[in-house]
Amino acid sequence: MKGNIKEITKEIVKNEKILLVGHILPDGDDVSSLTSMKLGLEKLGKKVSAVIDDDIPEYLLQFPTIKASIESFKDVENNIYQNFDLMIILDSSSPDRVGRFEKYLNSFRVLLIDHHVTNTHFGNINWVDPTMGSTAQMVYRILKDFNIDYDNELANMNLLGIATDTGFFKYQNAGSTVFRDAADLIEKGANISYIANTILDNTPLEHILLYKDILNELKITSEGRIAYSLLTLGMLAKYNILPKDSPSFVENIRSIRNVEIAIVFQEYKENLYHVSLRSKKWADVSKIALKYGGGGHPRAAGFSIQTRNIEKSIKEIVEDISKYLRESIGDLTF
Repeated sequence: MKGNIKEITKEIVKNEKILLVGHILPDGDDVSSLTSMKLGLEKLGKKVSAVIDDDIPEYLLQFPTIKASIESFKDVENNIYQNFDLMIILDSSSPDRVGRFEKYLNSFRVLLIDHHVTNTHFGNINWVDPTMGSTAQMVYRILKDFNIDYDNELANMNLLGIATDTGFFKYQNAGSTVFRDAADLIEKGANISYIANTILDNTPLEHILLYKDILNELKITSEGRIAYSLLTLGMLAKYNILPKDSPSFVENIRSIRNVEIAIVFQEYKENLYHVSLRSKKWADVSKIALKYGGGGHPRAAGFSIQTRNIEKSIKEIVEDISKYLRESIGDLTF
């Protein structure tokens, strides 16, 4: 059922024990939405657990509040039916994105709050708004509707998702509403400099060295419009970097002049790869991701593949994307 903020808040009022669920391969918007929603609902006196069925990247664990707030699947699986009345899923576009919590979707009343245009509306009440730059903005509206008293910690955690999902306010989804929400949170005590320094100016040396290897694998095709690279477990092991802690470098590749679509194929487990897609001006990479069972936004999307021959898979996917560009470019005026 399609929902709105009023229906979401009405359900929250009726329930005391709430399970917040994020998505696998968590990003800044995901952990921000979970953490700020947990902190806010606890101020209402609710019993809340925020969980992700995956490891949180190290760069996000630099925020002590995130480390203290988000639990794992095993932390809540025992007595899950007795401990919770309501499940709220945040920033997840399809059921498979919630990991092992998918098997509980039919056992709970499920509220889904998300901003991905590719969302499949798998909750009982689905508030999905692709006009929002981040799910964290939707959380902000919920907490504001409850007149939650923001402190510095809550304001920082809420602003974190808005900042990261808009590329620190440089992506096309950074419209006027994004800046108004950010300004409101700064007035409530958020420190954008603290957030930016923790994420952008805190790069481990090993990541810089890894970037050199990514560039060695870089290939450019389609008259310079597509750039792609491969990141393997062997490359990560060389610098003792865990897969969850590795940047994909897809943003770096997109920054190359004339490149419209950037792709990074990252190996997470043996024969399992996550494909990150970014576009610069006009290509809708969410359509590409959806074709391969993934999702996302027009300028940022992704999907996963299993393959024993990654070179062959890369060739086929890049050829497919090249075809998409050729078919699309005829409709464009530069």
